[in-house]
Amino acid sequence: MVELKTDTSIDAMREAGRVVARALAAVRAAATVGVSLRDLDEVAHQVLKDAGATSPFLHYHPSFAPVPFPATLCASVNDAIVHGIPDDYRLRDGDLLSADFGAHLGGWAGDSAISFIVGTPRPEDVHLIETAERALHAGIEAAVVGNRIGDIAHAIGTVCRDAGYGIPDGFGGHGIGRQMHEDPAVPNEGRPGRGMPLRHGMVLAIEPMLIAGGKDGFHAAPDGWTLRTDDGSRAAHAEHTVAITDAGPRVLTAL
Repeated sequence: MVELKTDTSIDAMREAGRVVARALAAVRAAATVGVSLRDLDEVAHQVLKDAGATSPFLHYHPSFAPVPFPATLCASVNDAIVHGIPDDYRLRDGDLLSADFGAHLGGWAGDSAISFIVGTPRPEDVHLIETAERALHAGIEAAVVGNRIGDIAHAIGTVCRDAGYGIPDGFGGHGIGRQMHEDPAVPNEGRPGRGMPLRHGMVLAIEPMLIAGGKDGFHAAPDGWTLRTDDGSRAAHAEHTVAITDAGPRVLTAL
């Protein structure tokens, strides 16, 4: 069931979104060569504590995972698409890092992700990340009253496929509100004019995921959480929590 949020509730979700945005900005600033992924999780966790917020990621245990998620931050490096567990890996020059983070504040959730290069960027990685961001922007532009879920999916998928990138099947965006994951699902590829109609008060986490090699294949790493590209090519992930309003889409996780 999809819960339509009141304008007051959307304002409250914006406060949770601000915490997420601040945490991701802090992670990006701290992500230098030699810093461990575990260090970045501590940086993000401190932002939560300072805000009086809690983590919807920590101890989250969906049916596909063998163990609860052990951190507040998903940190996915290079060929890891999403759900990377922060460990003692130390960042190297040229690494592509996708950081995904969530916060619960005042009974509401926010969820967002960014991808960026640590140190010296490779042109092909810059293009991959820019395309992920364009796909996210296209999805947000399609998130208007009167459109349907399929219009968001089609907008994202068109940007990704036109650039020659793969899209991991079965993983995409979702509704969000009192819980991090709510109905409806928001695929990253689909047919326009199909699916649930978009209404004022719906709040969605829109999150394109791109595979540089152009194929869609991926697999779970031995930890049961991290999803990696089958061909070893790099991946990028971009995400915002977006409220659908009569005045147009409102991004709740922007700085």
